[in-house]
Amino acid sequence: MTRTPEEISHDLLDAARKAGAEAADAIVLDGSSVSVEVRNGALENAERSEGADLGLRVFLGKRQAIVSSSDSRPETLKAMAERAVAMASEAPEDPFTGLATPDQLAKDWDIAALEQFDPTPEPSAEALMQDALTAEAAALAVKGVSQVSDAAAAYGTHRVHLAATNGFSGGYSRSSRSTSCVAISGEGTGMERDYDGDSRTFQSDLRSPAEIGCTAGERAVALIGAQKPATGTFPVLFDERISSSLIGHLLAASNGAAIARGASWLKDNLGEQVLPEHLSLIEDPHRPRISGSRPFDAEGLPTQQRAIIEDGVLTGWTLDLSSARKLGMNSTGNAARGVSGPPSPSNWNLSLTPGTHSRDDLLRDMGTGLLVTSMIGSTINPNTGDYSRGASGFWVENGEITYPVNECTIAGNLRDMLKRIIPANDARTYLSRVVPSILIEGMTLAGN
Repeated sequence: MTRTPEEISHDLLDAARKAGAEAADAIVLDGSSVSVEVRNGALENAERSEGADLGLRVFLGKRQAIVSSSDSRPETLKAMAERAVAMASEAPEDPFTGLATPDQLAKDWDIAALEQFDPTPEPSAEALMQDALTAEAAALAVKGVSQVSDAAAAYGTHRVHLAATNGFSGGYSRSSRSTSCVAISGEGTGMERDYDGDSRTFQSDLRSPAEIGCTAGERAVALIGAQKPATGTFPVLFDERISSSLIGHLLAASNGAAIARGASWLKDNLGEQVLPEHLSLIEDPHRPRISGSRPFDAEGLPTQQRAIIEDGVLTGWTLDLSSARKLGMNSTGNAARGVSGPPSPSNWNLSLTPGTHSRDDLLRDMGTGLLVTSMIGSTINPNTGDYSRGASGFWVENGEITYPVNECTIAGNLRDMLKRIIPANDARTYLSRVVPSILIEGMTLAGN
């Protein structure tokens, strides 16, 4: 692409004005990526992609329409704008749609402070292949590993630019490098699989491929001989690898779009206790080198640190402009969007208050119950909070892991579950969601 995302976004706005749009915003995503997969010590697959995606949203009064393309030629931009205006003229009115006012827009942000782009050179395909081969070899070196189904490494960069007729124009670049490995233990019907992986903004922060492969192998071997656990009511410890899913359900229920629809089990709980009193859930979109960081949202509003839950109390919803207008509130600067859809509320980096005890301490204290390391499927009732998920992990007796388990279901109600969570202190601080292992007592477990 010869023109920059900034230039293309402004060209789109010019085309929209000429086509008769009363207002418009344009988003341009430009990126490249290279990925390598190996199997049995040899290259299995290598891919490289480069391209740009363009999105244009136009307004005619309270009517809006969105079009997208991957072609940035001037004649395509003109056709996009004309098509969008024609579509908007036929669209139903939405009283809550519209751009931000100029006084709401982000100003004077410091993108360098967020360290979203690694200036070191792009790795060669050979270097990525060596990472994948090293991870595969490390997994195969673990006694009990029968094969590695996937070992991969990747690198990518992308640029985004948002511009609108309200005067906003801003963009930034990101980079990422990752390594992953999936190991299989056992043979025949007794095979088990597990994985490990890491993805970082800066290549120097990435864990070594040997460590990733070894961990994947050890996790797979630990699952050999898995069986169904007992049925009953037991404490369940959600391992740090999957505990953030619980917080994800809480975030979905406090999303302004769900609240505006009335489809949330939290809709009547604003200002009420939803977590234990000593716990807070903090959103911070300004953490350096973290994938969820950004200086402004998809509507050009400044992002901000905020306590979604403070001392156990739900303080507010996650809002974009549309959901905020529907609820008679102000946007929290949480709009996200792609090129083919309107903005919607989304969360950035999050951290839950850590506990004072280690995961081993919680295992000891839980006595007999289930340590969950993996979950499949999901039945969550958004209106009631009823929760049911397939799980696997390890059975715990007298505070010690005794054997691996699979093919079981854990169930409860999120409203009750979240009020009695006990966090450990083992969260990985470099993740976008910093959530430690979480113990919940008295959950229903269906096994044998």
